[in-house]
Amino acid sequence: MTVLAVFRSRAQTLAFLTALRGMGAAAQAVNTPKEAGVGCGISARFEDAFLPRARRALSSGRYSSFSGFMKQAGRGFQYF
Repeated sequence: MTVLAVFRSRAQTLAFLTALRGMGAAAQAVNTPKEAGVGCGISARFEDAFLPRARRALSSGRYSSFSGFMKQAGRGFQYF
């Protein structure tokens, strides 16, 4: 399943991607879906197998603009 990490800051999204990739996770920047309701424009996309690594990366506390995780739900995405 595809997971998105949604942020309100482009800079923090890119920093998160760098951290996640540094932990060996395959991740990429994608457009934030409209269902997210945030204006940043980019999110980090990765497979759910990397969710524990994503949570570890977030635990550093450097991501004050983190909005939450979204998962694919039909043709769209929803927060979980």
